[in-house]
Amino acid sequence: MSRARIAFIGNHLPRQCGIATFTTDLCQAIAREYEQITCLVVAVNDTANGYRYPARVWFEVAEQDIATYRQAADFLNFNNVDLVCLQHEYGIFGGPAGSHILALLRELRMPVVTTLHTVLREPNPHQRVVMEELTQLSDRLIVMSQRAAEFLQDIYGVPASKIDVVHHGIPDFAFIDPNFYKDQFGVEGKKVLLTFGLISPNKGIEYVIEALPVIREHHPDVVYIVLGATHPHVKRREGEDYRLKLQRLARELGVERHVIFHNRFVRLEELMEFIGAADIYLTPYLNPEQIVSGTLAYTLGAGKAVISTPYWYAEELLADGRGMLVPFRDSRAIAETVIKVLDDEVFRHTMRKRAYQFGREMIWSTVAHRYMESFERAHQARIRYPRPAFVARTMGEEMGELPTLKLDHLYRLTDNTGILQHAVFTVPNYDEGYTTDDNARALSVAVLLEEMEGGTSEEANRLAARYLAFLWHAFNPEAGRFRNFAGFNRHWLEEMGSEDSHGRALWALGNLLGRSTDDGLRGAANRLFHMALPAALDFTSPRAWACTLIGLHDYLRQMPGDRIAQNVLETLSERLWKLYQNNASSDWPWFEEVVTYANAYLPMALILWGARIGSGEITQEGLKSLSWLASVQCAPEGHFVPIGNQGFYRRGGERARFDQQPVEAHAMVTACLAAYRITGEDRWYTEARRAFEWFLGRNDLRLPLYDPRSGGCRDGLHPDRVNENQGAEATLSFLLALIEMSLAKRLLEPLSEAAYVGGVIRVGHGR
Repeated sequence: MSRARIAFIGNHLPRQCGIATFTTDLCQAIAREYEQITCLVVAVNDTANGYRYPARVWFEVAEQDIATYRQAADFLNFNNVDLVCLQHEYGIFGGPAGSHILALLRELRMPVVTTLHTVLREPNPHQRVVMEELTQLSDRLIVMSQRAAEFLQDIYGVPASKIDVVHHGIPDFAFIDPNFYKDQFGVEGKKVLLTFGLISPNKGIEYVIEALPVIREHHPDVVYIVLGATHPHVKRREGEDYRLKLQRLARELGVERHVIFHNRFVRLEELMEFIGAADIYLTPYLNPEQIVSGTLAYTLGAGKAVISTPYWYAEELLADGRGMLVPFRDSRAIAETVIKVLDDEVFRHTMRKRAYQFGREMIWSTVAHRYMESFERAHQARIRYPRPAFVARTMGEEMGELPTLKLDHLYRLTDNTGILQHAVFTVPNYDEGYTTDDNARALSVAVLLEEMEGGTSEEANRLAARYLAFLWHAFNPEAGRFRNFAGFNRHWLEEMGSEDSHGRALWALGNLLGRSTDDGLRGAANRLFHMALPAALDFTSPRAWACTLIGLHDYLRQMPGDRIAQNVLETLSERLWKLYQNNASSDWPWFEEVVTYANAYLPMALILWGARIGSGEITQEGLKSLSWLASVQCAPEGHFVPIGNQGFYRRGGERARFDQQPVEAHAMVTACLAAYRITGEDRWYTEARRAFEWFLGRNDLRLPLYDPRSGGCRDGLHPDRVNENQGAEATLSFLLALIEMSLAKRLLEPLSEAAYVGGVIRVGHGR
């Protein structure tokens, strides 16, 4: 994933909780390791006033307000986020068992990778329902222990192939002697025990304090540091009752001089120093079902001697001699184990070394790479197996009438020079200027508009004049070629454009000459057409040949005696036919070794030529090629799936699914309608309709490309969303397809009533 935007949903510092720390550290690690990735955060607030977040937090959600979750989904979709990484813990989201987060996930269009900070073995009904839908809405799941992965498979039915086990990230601690830091905290010469993290009654700290009298008998210099503020939620409910209870207990047992409470949330740098000063780290937690612990991960990675109760994560992380386990709620066992570890220095340092070596796989730089590997797997899976989105909002499987023609966005993109190339959403993008390619398409739209109006549309002729003027301006008479790219300042950025843009211009000019009734337009187009036509004989691009040929067929309907045009048509058609013969086989009836872009124009040009010269062989081979293309561009569910431009489709290779472009849908519409006109077979109209409905939402994601509010068309279909920009190529491709479908629906008559012209069935055109 290059140049991607990744959104992290969860808590974020300065909110004080473990998820906030984890999310912050993960974002920083990925941003540090991958400069091309933009990391942004959707933060969940548990207070009305929120927090003073850093710039990385782009959006805030109110924990108990489900409307803000839906707003966050719209925000992420609207800002073209490529992937979402959710940090999930039941308690940080609103609704029963945190169900509000599902309202957000249901609306997202991009892949979702969820980190599960809790996986319950015995969930209550609400928790089970939330987890089951969460696992379905997520493309991949990340857990931090093998036990969590096993629970997902055995309890929730998640396939193993969907799960990645990635360690909890930790800072890159140095392996040093604890005495190096002790003087900073006034505990030099003492044996330091440490517990840190947000303080709450489930931490079991009282059992360590109860063990201190026995430990003190063997090590009078022992001191127990309890580092961390009271958990904000506990503090709001109960105040400091738990901390005060611990302090009273220490005084009652006479060990108050051996206990130090640091009642604050410390920065990472200071935390590392506290950990560095510890001889033994203790996690006497009371909940056996704790599936992850950031504090345990930190201290193990720092190479500390660790003593813990046997909650799930501790059992896994401290295996193989990396730490020691004691029973739950057993102060005697804690005392005996601490004494053993402090007495046996060799044993203690051996345990430390094993822990530190294991922790090398947990440092944040390594974890960031593992996360990016999971993100890439999710991204690639969406490409191979796209998910429909917004099912409840999409049109039905059977489309109704064609949309009403709406030209608002065409006018928005068109100025006094011509049609602008790109848009930012629906706003013209002046920075990208103009292209001959798009103005040629726009000219064809204007010509077809005139035909729809029966040759009486003054507005269509005004548009045609503007786009034709652009083509005149684009033509470089010295080179005999069209320029293609022009800046918004009307300065050309090249002296000669691509062969494909030249072929597209010839198609549009031939289209005008063959269909328009405006003699002024036809006179100007005729002159330009004949000046530009000779260059086509030097083209090497098959698509430039095809576009030129399609334009020539239109032109020669009105001027069949033009020998120059006939010679160019015959020469290019023979080249295309030879190219097909040299590359096609029974299982690959195609013109090249790879199927790329604007594909259907190639068999369309062959079909038109075969029908024109009365060659059944050429016509049938063209139809065979188009039929094959239709088959490879049809999903098992029956909808149109154009060849994606991210890799295309190489012979013997895998067909690229994305990104899907509107020009491919138009190419299929126009080619299949040409096949229908020539054969009269209903299957070709059905194929044209299938391709057209791709614009309306009958596609991999069930998302419409056509925007009925603006009259424009979105630029493409990604694996997880549409490209919301509505540029000229996309909008013109849709308008051409819509007008051609409308003309076909209105004008195509049964074959018995059609007239043959030069071997091609001609039906009710304007002239």
